[in-house]
Amino acid sequence: MKRGFYPKLAFSGIAKNKKIYVPYLLTCIGMVMMYYIICFLSTNENVAGVRGGDMMQMILSLGIGVIGVFAAVFLFYTNSFLMRNRKKEFGLYNILGMGKWNIMRMLIWESLILWAISIVGGLALGILFSKAAELIMVRTLGAKATFTFSIGADAVVSSIFVFAAIFFVILLRAVWQIHLSKPVELLKGDQVGEKPPKANFVLAFLGIAVLAGAYYLALTIQNAVDALTLFFVAVIMVIIATYILFIAGSVVFCRLLQKNKKYYYKTNHFISVSSMTYRMKRNGAGLASICILSTMVLVMLSSTSCLWVGSEDSLGRRYPRDIIINTQTIDESALSVVDEVVEQTLAEQGLAKENVLRYRYLNLTGFMADDSVVFDQDKIERFSIADSGRIRQIIFVPIEDYNRMLGDNISLKEDEVMLYHASDNEQYTYSYLELEGLGPMRVAGSVTYFVENGTSAAMVVPSIYVFVKDVSIIEHMYAYQQELFGEFQSFTHDYYGFDLSTDDEAKLQLEETLRAALREIGIQNKNAPSIRIEGLVSERGSFYALNAGIFFLGILLGIVFIAGAVLIMYYKQVTEGYEDKDKFEILKKVGMRRGEIKKSINSQVLTVFFMPLIAAGIHTAFAFPLVRQLLMLFQLYNTKLFLFVTLASFILFAVFYTIVYLLTSKVYYSIVSGSKKE
Repeated sequence: MKRGFYPKLAFSGIAKNKKIYVPYLLTCIGMVMMYYIICFLSTNENVAGVRGGDMMQMILSLGIGVIGVFAAVFLFYTNSFLMRNRKKEFGLYNILGMGKWNIMRMLIWESLILWAISIVGGLALGILFSKAAELIMVRTLGAKATFTFSIGADAVVSSIFVFAAIFFVILLRAVWQIHLSKPVELLKGDQVGEKPPKANFVLAFLGIAVLAGAYYLALTIQNAVDALTLFFVAVIMVIIATYILFIAGSVVFCRLLQKNKKYYYKTNHFISVSSMTYRMKRNGAGLASICILSTMVLVMLSSTSCLWVGSEDSLGRRYPRDIIINTQTIDESALSVVDEVVEQTLAEQGLAKENVLRYRYLNLTGFMADDSVVFDQDKIERFSIADSGRIRQIIFVPIEDYNRMLGDNISLKEDEVMLYHASDNEQYTYSYLELEGLGPMRVAGSVTYFVENGTSAAMVVPSIYVFVKDVSIIEHMYAYQQELFGEFQSFTHDYYGFDLSTDDEAKLQLEETLRAALREIGIQNKNAPSIRIEGLVSERGSFYALNAGIFFLGILLGIVFIAGAVLIMYYKQVTEGYEDKDKFEILKKVGMRRGEIKKSINSQVLTVFFMPLIAAGIHTAFAFPLVRQLLMLFQLYNTKLFLFVTLASFILFAVFYTIVYLLTSKVYYSIVSGSKKE
């Protein structure tokens, strides 16, 4: 054969099948672009140089692996659509005298061409838009942007090799399929799966049961620990159930529709339901994939958008005062030294503290067993991991501190306590609370509000505030747990926070001055307690960086998942169009009008392609309580905001989904109706 024959044949094959190759290439280019941008930003010096940039880059670095894995799985999956539509062509080449090795050589050149176009186009767009992405991230963190342009050499190399590996694996699969196939099988490759599957009621009911179990988990989880532990379990259950229901359940559903004579024996329903039933086993996997990707998009965009929009609210909950000093003791003599330093520093800088928040506390990790709290580590270890949701942070506070902060005048006896649940989901219904180390304590009442202190907001497990008679009880519990835990003991704390009426620069300066002065206390006195100082202004950068990094990554992954769903929808329309073309030609010959054909097509496409959207909406609705619990780990407790963002995300996605449906249905109709536009 002439030199250059195989490259020309490969180019010709791609050009002749541009209807299926152009969307595939655009998706490949988009994924290379996304991968490069994330790699570039995760190592960019300008991003690393701003406050909170290192946190954002850490989040983005996690996304590199996610996009790499998803690109491999998704391109491997969608390539099967390409191969399925090309098998007849390959079979014809084989019959006309071209050996399998020759076809394989052509496939090698096709893979090289596709990889080269994807890399060149993806890197060109990635480099072009990387500066815009860098500017957006830097401005998001509130820093000044620089307009120096750079190319990430490591990101370029990584993109080339990662996608070379992905295309190589795809090529191996295609070559292996050609190697195992006979010429006749290749010629009929686009007709595989024409045998209608049987309705498997057992498998359908199994899918319903698994899905019901996942929904039950999502609805009954009441705290962030359980949500964190069981989130991926619920996700896997939903994925398994979705595939079962779309593959087996959809066939059962079609059979039930066929038994409904009033619905089935109509021109548009008869043809569409019959067609759906005939190939639903194969369709189900693609529709389930669209549903899962759509659910991922909805959950990811709604949660990450809510985190970003609610950043200031979450920041205020975590750092309720401009300056927060946490001293690891409740000894009055040690605290007086801290007070002296604070007052002196404020006087030197001409500032006055406002909205003072101060109280003493001891926090212990305990296991809640009905009306008892167990602290003994040996006893806790005997409980299974399924009981991890019953772990609580028990925070002891003297009632006098509560009275001072809220202007109340409550008094308690030695054996009495008052309770406050930081979580709105919990209520204590028992008359007594048995605390290990104290014995049974009568619950004198529960309070509905305690100051926003940032302590419980920073904890992963739910918190219960136990208000006791005086400091002596806290000292008793401190001594008890000191013997119990040894080097793993908890410490008593003095929480001291206040606001300042000044600008951010002055707040930062005061924080740094106080930090240096308080550090000097430890240098002069080796027995001085540990003192930690935090400032809302100084922490804002890293806090926003975390949320912005998650939001930015969520947007990029959302775009990738949307592209995946759109490409699967498009290929399904094209594939189904070619499969149904001959059937509709027969229907036209027997007298069915073009309008009736179009009506039947709309019925089928509407039924098939809106099922994933409806199912994704249901999945998202049931996932709402679970995701809300996870957002609490990021100090986001604004349920109304999350509900609004979730609804807005679904509406926007539904509009986009409908547009894609309208465009792809035109492709399907043009194929089955024999339009010249094809």
